[in-house]
Amino acid sequence: MNIKLGYGSSYQNIEVPDNNILDILHANEVHHEYVGVDAIKYAIKNPIGDERLSTKINKLNNKNLKICIITSDITRPMPSKIVLPLILDELDIAGIKSENIKIIFALGSHRHQTKNEMISLVGEDIYNKYKCEDSTPEDVINFGTTSNNTPIEISRNVASSDFIICLGNVDFHYFAGYSGGAKALFPGCSSKNSIEHNHKFMLDDRAHPGNIFNNPIRNDIEEVVKFKNIDYILNVVLDEHKNIVYAVSGDYIKAHRKCCEYIDKMYVKHLDTKADIVIVSQGGLPKDTNLYQLQKALDNASYAVRNGGIIILVGECKDGLGNETFEKYFLESKTSNEIIDKIKNKFELGGHKAAAIAKVLKYSSIYMVSSLDKNLVNKLYMLPFDDVQSAFDKAMDKLGKDSKVIIMPYGGSTFPIIK
Repeated sequence: MNIKLGYGSSYQNIEVPDNNILDILHANEVHHEYVGVDAIKYAIKNPIGDERLSTKINKLNNKNLKICIITSDITRPMPSKIVLPLILDELDIAGIKSENIKIIFALGSHRHQTKNEMISLVGEDIYNKYKCEDSTPEDVINFGTTSNNTPIEISRNVASSDFIICLGNVDFHYFAGYSGGAKALFPGCSSKNSIEHNHKFMLDDRAHPGNIFNNPIRNDIEEVVKFKNIDYILNVVLDEHKNIVYAVSGDYIKAHRKCCEYIDKMYVKHLDTKADIVIVSQGGLPKDTNLYQLQKALDNASYAVRNGGIIILVGECKDGLGNETFEKYFLESKTSNEIIDKIKNKFELGGHKAAAIAKVLKYSSIYMVSSLDKNLVNKLYMLPFDDVQSAFDKAMDKLGKDSKVIIMPYGGSTFPIIK
């Protein structure tokens, strides 16, 4: 069987014998009642656990209300260009002037964006009419600490707002359970210090994809409303081709949980057994722009491969590793286990992603298909390849021609669970 895998802005092809294929993990077949703009319109008209946005703002009876709309940066597939016009229409209905609205891109621990990148996310019309800027992890206001002793340090340009709207796409997250919801505000618009304190709980066994109710990281995230309220959210679910197939609006918990349920229905994949070889891609840009983002697909793939198996990780990584600290942890270590020991002794943002990869390396080998320098890939404790077919042929030579294979073309979305 010939299979096409997303790679940057193009594809890579691989031929896998049919009798070796255990499964190809695509989204489950789900009937979507509304898609695209219609899904957004329906969500806005039918909020969950709250009033319609325009109604809610009208009741505040303050036309000078300072509105902050938080949306995703360039590393996320959130379709801001589609969602924002409908949110802005609601604010216009409520009589909010454009000069009282700002759009903030939640950077988290990512780099600042260029003007052209911001325009690509929201479109020229919105960029020219409204104030659009990155969150400010270097300029924050401290609101206190959570019950986990995590400091709540929020970007000043967000914290100074009267009314906060959080946008985002919901997907599985390798330690927060799911993306979306309150995560746009915290840690999306917080300091490096806050993010490090929050992310150190990734070492807890309850911090894994699909777990949200007793997950210490998600609990930490959602305590943010004790300090700075989230007044409204609009979250979407995307299919494998980044099309909107579901949307919710309203309460930051109730609406978000409906999205999580929909994600489970679409993307949880029940398997009878694990594979010898797992071939995984993020489906191309923007999710494989660097290894820092591509790691999420690797983590999901680790649930589908047997101990001693091989994961073939496919992603262009045109922007390299994506984080200096992440890179430093690999370059300064003598073994992958040393990375895990180091992060346990002193948690450091960026190093946590290196530790997540090191955890996978304890149980399986990783063959890396990317544009990264081969010497660098070797220092990541992975075997480098230019194309996925060569990597697969090498894996079959090592594990045998009868090896069973699972293919995950959109690895960041599909989450395998053994029955």
